[in-house]
Amino acid sequence: MCGILGVVAQTPVNQLLYDGLQVLQHRGQDAAGIATLEHSTFHLHKGNGMVRDVFRTRNMRALQGNAGIAHVRYPTAGSAVDHNEAQPFYVNSPFGLVLGHNGNLTNTEQLQKELFLDDMRHVNTSSDSEVLLNVLAHELQAKAKHYRLDAKTIFSAVTEVHRRCRGAYAVVAMIAGYGLLAFRDTHGIRPLMVGSNQTDKGVEYLVASESVALDTLGFKFLRDIAPGEAVYIDLDGNFHSQQCAEQPELNPCIFEYVYFARPDSVLDGISVYEARLIMGEYLADKLLRVWPDHDIDVIIPIPDSSRPSALQMANRLGIPFREGFVKNRYIGRTFIMPGQAMRKKSVRQKLNAIALEFKGKNVMLVDDSIVRGTTSREIVQMARDAGARKVYFASAAPPVKFPNVYGIDMPSRQELIATGRTDEEICREISADRVIYQDLEDLKAAVQKCNPRITRFDCSCFDGEYITGDITEEYLDRVEAARAGGKANKTPDDEQLELDLVMSASSM
Repeated sequence: MCGILGVVAQTPVNQLLYDGLQVLQHRGQDAAGIATLEHSTFHLHKGNGMVRDVFRTRNMRALQGNAGIAHVRYPTAGSAVDHNEAQPFYVNSPFGLVLGHNGNLTNTEQLQKELFLDDMRHVNTSSDSEVLLNVLAHELQAKAKHYRLDAKTIFSAVTEVHRRCRGAYAVVAMIAGYGLLAFRDTHGIRPLMVGSNQTDKGVEYLVASESVALDTLGFKFLRDIAPGEAVYIDLDGNFHSQQCAEQPELNPCIFEYVYFARPDSVLDGISVYEARLIMGEYLADKLLRVWPDHDIDVIIPIPDSSRPSALQMANRLGIPFREGFVKNRYIGRTFIMPGQAMRKKSVRQKLNAIALEFKGKNVMLVDDSIVRGTTSREIVQMARDAGARKVYFASAAPPVKFPNVYGIDMPSRQELIATGRTDEEICREISADRVIYQDLEDLKAAVQKCNPRITRFDCSCFDGEYITGDITEEYLDRVEAARAGGKANKTPDDEQLELDLVMSASSM
């Protein structure tokens, strides 16, 4: 999961890109980077950490130019947090090229071999984004006549990228001396959209992962970039677009609507906030079907992304909605300093219960999902410690049973609490009195209700159906083995804290 931005403007873009990354911080907290283009020269600064920590005044002053791209990163499945893999990536041959990528290629190993043996290109990290950059650079070189580019040539190169690359990829790239290129994989798994801003000096264009970036930066939403489509905006502000895939189809990741995207975003014509409200309605209907004689006294959301679902669930059931947890918005990573005893990093650092809302009541806690179950167990215990008589737990998403291979770093199948367990067994694992999960068909219906034109979503985490058609058991085994190797130096508490941070960040 990552956030990307690309802009061609009439004035310096360093502050604009910085502000945009702050808005997209929920999409990645491990690394950030900005590359600007001044004439034919790139200025690049990137590093590990939050946006506010990576950039200083001196860095911002060096990022000169009226065009650029930016990226926030959370590692994809199987990868570690390596400062060398912070984006954007840069390559100087045959054209100066910087690239930022949201998603995950599923045929990275094959492409690495092709690049080395056939294309004679060197990849310096294990990042699939650097692989994608070099594939694009090679295809631009192959298509360019006399080392000159135009829109037709660029779109022809993107067509070859689609032919070679599998998986999920929403991309922004800057070509030195030419302009901004953005494109989306043929399945449209990860979001990407474009907006414009009319100024006295001319029109400006911004490409972003979420509409909230357009809104806050003063750009008018134009449209989503279609699956397989490429958009090219030259440095004079001329807008070009073309469909570069033979059989594109829109299959957006349904997890974006469950909790990754900000609630004030609209992705592929679907309001994230509205979708979460409807999820709450369907969850209430499910509860009435399976438990009509419930004894719930109050419905309490687990902050923040579950709040719309919990609110609408309460409205549908006619049960009081209350805020029972206060979130510490200033919690960051914790460190074990020399001389300190090892202590458990707990969700209690992040949440605190309001005892008044729990004491003597049967409470229904509502969360966006249950992944590993460790956080859910702690929250249930917090409710009991605050005086709850009974604690029920509802998930706005179905059971997460399968890894995500399209850009989300999820636990392995063995670590997912729903893998191989019934709802009753999960209930016992998290120490709740009852667990209610959203049905997958209801989740699909809730999101589709906001845009009936979308007929299929990527729901692979829930149903194990990988829409790219190239995911095998052997592939999943390799991803999990890579993940196990990447966490060899981490404790289980480190793993859980990182998961908590990314799962809660969508509410920032």
